[in-house]
Order: sequence, then structure tokens, then C-alpha cells
Amino acid sequence: MMNRLLLICLFFSVSTFYLNAQALLSEKNNFTRQDTLRGNITPERAWWDLTYYHLDIKVDPDKKYISGKNTIQYKVLENNSVMQIDLQPPLKITKVVQNNTELEVEHDGNAHFITLKDNQNIGDVLSLDVHYEGHPKEAVRAPWDGGISWKKDANGNHFIASSCQGLGASVWWPNKDHMYDEVDSMLISVNIPDKLINVSNGRLRSIERIGDTKTYHWIVKSPINNYGVNINIGDYVNFSEVYDGMAGNLDMDYYVLRDNLEKAKSHFKDAPKMMKAFEHWFGQYPFYRDSFKLVEVPYLGMEHQSSVTYGNQYKTGYLGTDLSGTGWGLKFDFIIIHESGHEWFANSITNKDVADMWIHEGFTAYSENLFLDYYYGKEASAEYVIGTRKNIQNDRPLIGQYGVNKEGSSDMYYKGANMLHTLRQLIEDDEKWRQILRKMNVEFYHQTVTTQKIEDFLSRETGIDLTAFFNQYLRTIKIPTLEYSIDKKNLKYRWTNIIENFDMPIQIKINDKEQWLFPKAQWHTLKLDSKITGFEIDPDFYVQSKKL
Repeated sequence: MMNRLLLICLFFSVSTFYLNAQALLSEKNNFTRQDTLRGNITPERAWWDLTYYHLDIKVDPDKKYISGKNTIQYKVLENNSVMQIDLQPPLKITKVVQNNTELEVEHDGNAHFITLKDNQNIGDVLSLDVHYEGHPKEAVRAPWDGGISWKKDANGNHFIASSCQGLGASVWWPNKDHMYDEVDSMLISVNIPDKLINVSNGRLRSIERIGDTKTYHWIVKSPINNYGVNINIGDYVNFSEVYDGMAGNLDMDYYVLRDNLEKAKSHFKDAPKMMKAFEHWFGQYPFYRDSFKLVEVPYLGMEHQSSVTYGNQYKTGYLGTDLSGTGWGLKFDFIIIHESGHEWFANSITNKDVADMWIHEGFTAYSENLFLDYYYGKEASAEYVIGTRKNIQNDRPLIGQYGVNKEGSSDMYYKGANMLHTLRQLIEDDEKWRQILRKMNVEFYHQTVTTQKIEDFLSRETGIDLTAFFNQYLRTIKIPTLEYSIDKKNLKYRWTNIIENFDMPIQIKINDKEQWLFPKAQWHTLKLDSKITGFEIDPDFYVQSKKL
């Protein structure tokens, strides 16, 4: 969420997609071999499919040091003998072992190429252990410039958390650091001093005491993306509730610093409210097997799967601020609602390439106003999402550069949300729109997807060819402009600032009467029976206008 959360972070820079050829070439020339090794499905990644991880580590808070191993289980898809594993310095791989044999490793920056000795036969399910240790990158400004946050609470206790979206999970543990291949399940074992508690993803299987330390074993039974894996270490206390949801009883657990327990019991009431609203709009919560948790951390927050992290200081809005400027943003805790929305869009439906991260951020930013819609009505939700337009910069397209770990503009949040709000108007039928969102979460449940898959799905389900619509809003920085002139009983109008074949209809109000216009690039004239004394464009459409 978090590069994405930057979105969140009040006012943040934007990105684009339809660059001219020279600009695109210039940007492409700035990418390095490391960008390609990180962002591409390389031959050393493509031949094997992740099935299981066991991340087994020791965290030494005083030394800010991590050591341990990741057991990687995989299924062989093609014949190959070289495997790419990612780990970022200053962490170091100390050895790789398969079947009691230490393997040769060639290091190339953040990518490490392991030469396998055993036969890798198609269909085999095999495993190896990657041992590592070191001082992981310390987060500078989590979650945007992430890594490990080594902090202390007000009582002097260690307060530690990981955050790594964009930067990559390989900043703190060795893995296949690309979004396209999610591991099917995972065990996370974290050894820490016995006075502290570790909270990770999934459900707590057991706590193992070893001298003056404890190892917390957390089991994740659903597919999980690599940046969604987390550790959170502190002087936590826990309270919980059981939510009666669409798929039965859902355990909802909350881990907060000891001093904040009573405050959290009141403030976290937004969590079951969120679950009720989002199951209404999107269908069942995608991770009943792994429960839902909110975990307090020393940074703003992130959408770690089934272990959503929280640092909004127990305030409504975004750190007490309404990002929409309408007042509606103070009706909920932004981090609880936004980060939890990512359970549907990011954790269940996951972009295959980070260039398509608008799928995560656009739908999740849009979920904020759907939360308002559920509790306060359609008008409130519309005011909120329209109010967020002031944060849009339109400096780059929403889709980034493919194959080099390059996301699009930070406008993916609020431009993405307003694009989807506009699409809702084109459908007209709100119940149909709700059913489309719910079907989307069934069709792409626990899958990695491309923008094209989402576009094709929405065109099919809406019954509208949305090709030009998405090309306009996702791949350019052009905002459609309705040019018009009024001459007594005649309204002359056309679209400008558009791509070829853009012909989106739009609702207007003439003389207080609502109707649809069907503008194109060419001038059209609407002749009325009476003089035009009033003309308004429906503000629910994310467009501009120009009276001539």
C-alpha cells in the first residue's frame, strides 16, 4: 500500500503512461540491470513455481540484526538448473543448502543465482534452505522509504516493524521478490527476547520458549504476496472479537501497545464497521482462514495481509486531517478503512507487475467513499470522492513502466478513485455496479492480474466498450474537456483534450432538467424548444469544461 500510502500521505507526486517516444526512451535509459533483474520474470524465475515458505529468523533488537533462513519449496515447471533469489544488502546470504549439499551462489547486486546440483525434473516438488544474516536497511520514513523500523515505545521497550512495499520484501528476507508468483502458504517463525511479542500474518500456531527468548510461529494458509509478509515486535496486549460475516465467524484480533489498550477498544470499532460495509460492496473478506488483525506500529500503516498495521495515532481522518476537505473524511479512521480495503484489492486481487499498482490503490481509495456510501448515503460518498480531486496532479499516467519495478503516478489513488466513480455513473444502476464489484472479487480471488484483465472484465460486465475510457484515464494525463457554447435555444458542444475515439456520454442539467449528452470530437448542436437559462455538468463525472 505504501508507495501507495504516500498517496495517503496527503499530497504526493504523480506518474504517467502515455509519454511521447522521446520521453519514454529517456526514462527507459535510466533503468539499470538491477531494475530489470528485480522487475522482470527472468528465466531464472520462470521455471519454478512457489508453493511454500518457512521463514525462520532471530531478531536481535539491541544489535538491529536479523539472522536465520528461509526454506523455499517449489514445483518445477521447466528444466533448468539456476534459480534467482533476491536479498538486498547489507544483508548477506551465508549459504544455500539442498539435500544436505551446499550450493554455489553467484551474487549480482540484489539478485543471487543459485546453481542446483540435483536433477530438477518437471513436476517435482523440491525445497532448499537459504541462510542469511546482517543489519537490514533501516526505514528512513516508513512506509514510503521502508525497511525495518527500530523504535522504542514511551516506556523504553523495543517497538519494531517491517514495511517494504515498492522497496521489496528482499530488503529484510530472501525470497522470489516479484509480484507475479505468490507463495501458496507460509510459516513465519520469529525468535525475540521473551519480554516482547511478535505478531505476523495468519494465525498464531504456537509459542516456543528457548532460554530467555521466545519463538512465535505464525501460519498463513492463503496465498500471500511477498511485501504483505510482516513482523511486528513490541510490548503488545491483545483484545479480540468474533464478527458474524458472510462466510461465518471471523476472528478479529487487535494488538496494541499496553498504554493504548482502552483507547484502542473504543477507536477500533471502525474495524467491524469496515468489514460490514466492504462485505456488502465487495463480497466476503478473502482471508477467513487466516483471520483479520490490526497491529499497532511505529509508522503510519500498511496493508499487510491479515495483519494490517496501524499508526494513525487514534485519530479520525488522515492523522486528524480530512483529505477531501468536505468533513466526511473525519467520519472514519483513514488507516483502518483504507489499509483494510487492500485485503480485497492488493492482497486478494494483486497486480502481476507493479506498473499496474493502480489496481491496488485506485480501487482501495475508491473503497473509502463506498464506506461512506454504506453508512451516510450516496450524496456523502460523492462529495468525499469529488473533494479528493484537489490532490490530483496529472503529471504522469497511472500505469508505470513494465518489467523494471516501476509504478505509475501517485495519482493512482485519487484519480483512480474518481475514474471509478465516473464509471459508476455510466452504469447508472447502483445495484448492478455493486454486483460487478462482488463478481470481480470472485473471478480474481487470490490471483495476480494485469490491467488488461481488469479492463476486459469491466467491459464485459458493464456491457460497455471501455477501451477508450481506460486509455484516456489510465494512459494519459489528459482530462476530457467539454467545450460548449450557448446561443438562445441552441447548445453547441464537443470533447477536447481527448484521445482518438473517446466518446464518453455525460449527464448534464439544462434549465434544471437532467439529460444525457453524447459528445464526440466533432461539434454537435442540441436544439431546445425554449431559451437555455441554466446549464450544469454533473460533478460526479471527472471532466473539465470550457464555455466559449
